[in-house]
Amino acid sequence: MNGHAIVVGGGIGGLAAALALRRIGWRATVLERAPAPGEIGAGMSQSPNAMRALDEFGVGEQARAKGAPSYSAGNLRLPDGRYLQRARRGDVTPLLAFHRADLHGLLLEAVPAGWVHPGTEVTGLRQDDRGVTVTWDGGEAGADLVIGADGIRSAVRRMVWPDASAPRFLGRTAWLGVADTSGWGASAEDVTTPPDGLSGSVTMGSGGYFLIHPISRGRTYWAFVTTADRPDLRYAREKAEVAGRLAAWHQPIPGLIAATPDEAVIHIDIRDLDPLPTYVRGRVALLGDAAHAMSPDRGQGAGQSIEDAVVLAAALHAEAGIDAALARYDTERRPRTQATARGARADGRRTTSAAAHRALAAMIRLMPAPVWRRGIAADGNATWRWRPPRLPEPTTHA
Repeated sequence: MNGHAIVVGGGIGGLAAALALRRIGWRATVLERAPAPGEIGAGMSQSPNAMRALDEFGVGEQARAKGAPSYSAGNLRLPDGRYLQRARRGDVTPLLAFHRADLHGLLLEAVPAGWVHPGTEVTGLRQDDRGVTVTWDGGEAGADLVIGADGIRSAVRRMVWPDASAPRFLGRTAWLGVADTSGWGASAEDVTTPPDGLSGSVTMGSGGYFLIHPISRGRTYWAFVTTADRPDLRYAREKAEVAGRLAAWHQPIPGLIAATPDEAVIHIDIRDLDPLPTYVRGRVALLGDAAHAMSPDRGQGAGQSIEDAVVLAAALHAEAGIDAALARYDTERRPRTQATARGARADGRRTTSAAAHRALAAMIRLMPAPVWRRGIAADGNATWRWRPPRLPEPTTHA
């Protein structure tokens, strides 16, 4: 079954959908409202499940060349620098860490020329027996299928799921940044790599945690996640605010913040979506954050959207009709993504709760290291264990 899909949203999930569709011989038109294709934000990591999905539509090796290994899941610390658990070479599966723009750029380059249309904000959508028509200021186009991959504030979701809840503030906020650490020295006070060479860490404090990922070209991504009484609380000097909160935490945390340009410190509030009863209505399917936006606490937001893309393409390839394929996609993706979102929400409560911090730190410290390492092996947990359906070999259709 071949066809044409309109993908609304040109972020990581939308581009992944276009690449997966191309793999099965479909055409895609990607409508992105931003005036130029790009990705906002700072850093991110992809775990083994997402990397397998990238392999399935042919960009896994290129992604590995762009990313950097991070052992943050194995190096857990306290604000005074003590380790609760420590990664040991050969025993811990690294994540692959990226600047968001690097992974987005890789996907964008792989999409056929002419498929992505920036500066196109969708204003309407209607369905009939022949397919779906999407309208925007100055134009319209029809397709067999529309994929809403336009993020947590999805216009497609608002149009087709008008009864869906708005994104929910989770009582937490985060500062993000990327520091140039290429010229840092080798003293124990200012490097991001512990003595055993396994870089990346998570420092767990009372009421917040600090994440460190090395990324390519001598840069280091960091994020501080903590509680907030209300959303949209901003500061005149965001870098000074986060630096003041973490001045007493171990190095390289203060050093990373200091090495980040003031204007490059990003402050966001953390929200997710209440579960939808379906990701499909008629010939419209939601994908990624538009369907199941989740907190970052399991590092699965972009990864789940990449999984969505592979599963949707596989269903379209395997089923005789689009309706059956979309039903299969919904049946396969909704339980997994909603369970992942619930788990991320629960993890966020535990890791930013001052009341729970002491008990959580004690539990991690007392856990035997082999047990901890088994849990963060490539197949050590249900999220990372997932394997994608197989897509056909690449076609020449573009």
